Amino acid sequence: MNLLVPVDAAPAFAPEEGVPAPERLIEGAPAFKTWQLDTALAEAAQWGQIRTGVWEATPGKTISIKGETFEFCHILAGRCEIAEDGGETHVFGAGDSFVLKPGFTGTWTTLETVRKIYVIAS
Repeated sequence: MNLLVPVDAAPAFAPEEGVPAPERLIEGAPAFKTWQLDTALAEAAQWGQIRTGVWEATPGKTISIKGETFEFCHILAGRCEIAEDGGETHVFGAGDSFVLKPGFTGTWTTLETVRKIYVIAS
């Protein structure tokens, strides 16, 4: 088992491709690509699994619901606007990082095709 895993921002293998669930689509026709780089079981009882990878989305607007999931994001390229229901709206671009905590609900608008590194605990 490797306990040190480099995060390659441009993986050479084919991604999983997808689109938002119809009930989450607000505007546009965004398409998603996900390169899952690593999965590990969490030591802490609170989290069952930690996933790390690269995610890309083309322009569009979707509903974002985190439920019991914690997500750290680091934007590599592009721009997005994230609006929390009843809270603030933020625009993020290349070099920016943020956390979406459990319970987050809001909208994710991809303004320019976004590529991010993610770490998800669920």
